[in-house]
Amino acid sequence: MTDLDLEKLARRQPPAAGASSRAAALAAAMQAFDDAEKNATATKGSAEGGRRSSIFNRIWSPIMNRRLLAGSALATLLVVPVAGLVTYELVRNGTIALQVEQTGDAKTRTDAQKPGAETAQVQAENKKQETRTVEQADDAAALLNRERAAQATATQGTSQSTADNRAAEPAPLAESLDGETAVVPQSLSVDRTLTRRVAQPAVTQDSGIMPMPQEDRERFASADPNPVKSVATDPVSTFSADVDTASYSYMRSALLGGSLPEPDSVRVEELINYFPYDWKGPETVEKPFNATVTVMPTPWNKGTELLHIGIKGFETVAAEQPSANLVFLIDVSGSMDEADKLPLLKSAFRLLVGKLKDTDTVSIVTYAGDAGVVLEPTAAKERQKILDAIDTLQPGGSTAGAEGIEMAYKLAQKAFKKDGVNRVMLATDGDFNVGPASDEDLKRIIEERRKSGIFLSVLGFGRGNYNDGMMQTLAQNGNGTAAYIDTLAEAQKTLVEEAGSSLFPIAKDVKFQIEFNPARIAEYRLIGYETRVLNREDFNNDKVDAGDIGSGHRVTAIYEVTPKGSPAVLNDPLRYGNEQAAATPAADGGELAFLKMRWKKPDSDTSELVTMPVTDANAVADVNAASADVRFSVAVAAFGQKLKGVSALQDYAYGSILGLAEAAKGNDPFGYRAEFVKLVRLAEGLAGGK
Repeated sequence: MTDLDLEKLARRQPPAAGASSRAAALAAAMQAFDDAEKNATATKGSAEGGRRSSIFNRIWSPIMNRRLLAGSALATLLVVPVAGLVTYELVRNGTIALQVEQTGDAKTRTDAQKPGAETAQVQAENKKQETRTVEQADDAAALLNRERAAQATATQGTSQSTADNRAAEPAPLAESLDGETAVVPQSLSVDRTLTRRVAQPAVTQDSGIMPMPQEDRERFASADPNPVKSVATDPVSTFSADVDTASYSYMRSALLGGSLPEPDSVRVEELINYFPYDWKGPETVEKPFNATVTVMPTPWNKGTELLHIGIKGFETVAAEQPSANLVFLIDVSGSMDEADKLPLLKSAFRLLVGKLKDTDTVSIVTYAGDAGVVLEPTAAKERQKILDAIDTLQPGGSTAGAEGIEMAYKLAQKAFKKDGVNRVMLATDGDFNVGPASDEDLKRIIEERRKSGIFLSVLGFGRGNYNDGMMQTLAQNGNGTAAYIDTLAEAQKTLVEEAGSSLFPIAKDVKFQIEFNPARIAEYRLIGYETRVLNREDFNNDKVDAGDIGSGHRVTAIYEVTPKGSPAVLNDPLRYGNEQAAATPAADGGELAFLKMRWKKPDSDTSELVTMPVTDANAVADVNAASADVRFSVAVAAFGQKLKGVSALQDYAYGSILGLAEAAKGNDPFGYRAEFVKLVRLAEGLAGGK
């Protein structure tokens, strides 16, 4: 085994042994011991099955021959882990073979008959010993069953072992390394949960390493859905812009993988903002935003309305975009050694390099056990040199992420473009385990570096080790965005099709504030943006950081509002409230709310302000009277809330969401909306149609 193999094995969490798997391990160990004794005179290291080591015999002789520990709980604790390791090594080296049933053919063959496997002599010996191996496995299983029976009697009521219940079941199927289906005898079968996970190898077939189950260490920041607020006591809502899309592609990855996403992983605003909408944009960059406001009945709650706000940023012409100074900060730690991590990452960056202008600059920093510079600042016109540097990346080591961030910012400062865009692009699965690793430590580092005018983008890859909470912290505090790349098509969307909005900011610290008219609106609830909510006083405080918007970015925000006098009002009126104070001149003018937007130019520290009223003129009487873009975004909002478990959507079925989305697909040149409809169907099936 190579050092990389050993590192990968060291990081993996061994699964809990089932009864049948323990039996199989014991049987294999006994067989291996007998073979070792029989070949005691063979040359050390011989391919003919000689002894593995003298230490092996010294450990197993008193245990297996003298049976000093047989039948005891201590035997299980000591024997099973060692037996498991031995079994793995024997299988990996071809000493033990499983029968393989060929599709459409009654003939069987052993793994030893594969190209490059054992000699015909060893194959014949394996066949002779097959019956004996199974018998030994059955003996070991019987021994374990007696041990369990004794334990059950002592504890008075221990339930019958799951392994015993499986005795009458057909032999389980497992996927062999060459892709064929192996039929595992009952006496050698393993736990079904383990088999299911092993059937999804995390390494390539030609790596020579048997796939092992991976510990799920994904982490998400917990945020409860926004509550319903009374306008009488809390009339102002303030939040930061959010144009991230990571939550949507993660949700898609989970559904396509056969499971509903973790509720904490669902950020409804990121699902909504994943899609391009045809909101009307501003005329000039001097006023970088324009708002399209629609008020419509709520599909899932007859007593309320939706106040829908669509914002579009000024879109710069590609030829007029400034030069970019990009630093690729790439995680090459051992945890990135999976097909949907480093290999996909390298392909994604190759796509981006093809999009860059000759005047752009690229640097590459990698980090694992420590950080290092792979490519000094290089003009994008030297594309082959950049691509060659990307191709050299290999995984291995622990994750010194904080050190890599420091080095990346230094390199970005070294090639800083005064009138251009300077950005660090961090690509990782989020596993920072060397150096400052807490969200607060990393937040502090990023906050200090953003003052230099260098923005940060975060690209997440892979499952099982994904640290979404940390990535959100970095993106939100580094004047940047976060995306999750689960497919090469998503890389194409994020880094090529939407490169302008991803790389070129038009405004930073973008904030929104809405004041509701208490004479017209009784209650409101902001849909999504739970991690972006700001205090009322933060809106005018230029020291408070907020989200950033790139060229052509679209931001959509939706409030569920309850008109005054509606039977859907949840809060009782205040006993000591001053109802007369609600009668304002704005009420006579048909105002429902007042919208404010505040932002800073990318090179400025002073914010600018634009305002607009929301009136009855923005309202439509029926859902179908709203534009297709509005209706589709509302369907996405409903879907996100349903996945997140928002109580307001409890009685709104997936079928209703599906109907709303299908009727509003409209123009869909890239197929994003058609894909969304398919995801709704998948979620409906996984949720049992509820």
